[in-house]
Amino acid sequence: MRPSLYRFVTLTVALALTGLTPARAEVANPAAVDAMQAYLDFVDYGGATIWPEQIPAEEWKNFFVIDARDADQYQKDHIPGSINIEWRQVLARRAELPTDKPVLIYCNSGSLSAQAGFALRVAGMDNVRILQGGFNEWKQKGGFDAYRRASQPPKE
Repeated sequence: MRPSLYRFVTLTVALALTGLTPARAEVANPAAVDAMQAYLDFVDYGGATIWPEQIPAEEWKNFFVIDARDADQYQKDHIPGSINIEWRQVLARRAELPTDKPVLIYCNSGSLSAQAGFALRVAGMDNVRILQGGFNEWKQKGGFDAYRRASQPPKE
């Protein structure tokens, strides 16, 4: 995730955690800000993102997959095997998420799931990964076959 996006996500999560509006952000909850800063101090550049082509088809069964879009979008189409928890509800429902296997969260493009994933990771869930590019990119790159496609030698 780009550093500017990290700043945006950090502020967004801080505001959500404190219930403040942007005009009052300068008085944000210091404990929430400290928790986010502690996370940012140790997280690697990728920030728990994973690309569709990094997951071999046979590995998908090892993930607990969350579709963080709204219920209507989920009903229309989703990654098979995923469950629907809207991005705004993921943190509140974190007790339902496994701690013994990787959790993969996605939305349409990756922006809302990045916010939800960031919140979960700040809350201590280091097994959370965000699907870079979201559902749209997953489909564009071949879905479960994205890894195989990316691993094939270029055609001449």
